Amino acid sequence: MFVTNPIGIKGEEEAAKMLEKKGFKVVEHNWRMGHLEIDLIAESKKEIVFAEVKARTSLYGEIRPEEYVDENKKRRMIAAGNAYIKLHRSDKQLRFDIIGILIHPETLEIAERSHIENAFQPSIKSVNSGFYKGRSAYKHRAR
Repeated sequence: MFVTNPIGIKGEEEAAKMLEKKGFKVVEHNWRMGHLEIDLIAESKKEIVFAEVKARTSLYGEIRPEEYVDENKKRRMIAAGNAYIKLHRSDKQLRFDIIGILIHPETLEIAERSHIENAFQPSIKSVNSGFYKGRSAYKHRAR
């Protein structure tokens, strides 16, 4: 979803800073292809991170922002990651992260940050030697 609310914007800005501090360059914000979307795509020399960002102003019960990523969202992220890899023909290692940001509702100050690296892994189809010739090096499918 395209982010238009100040909480979402602030959360994605903070998540991008977190990734950059870890040595990644954010190459895409809210990357879309059809109905698929990834909040942040960041790269290092060896790795691509597909990050889902959840920003909230409070905890609902004991549920943290990053816990709102359900199995359906994970499947859509995997499909979007696969589309991105096919489009850009990258052979870098893939990683799916979830970043939770808790923001004070009145001041918009960051109250808490949580970064779950390698939050989940897609199933990967077998790769044979002919698979690398002119096509994407990875194919993902949801479990």
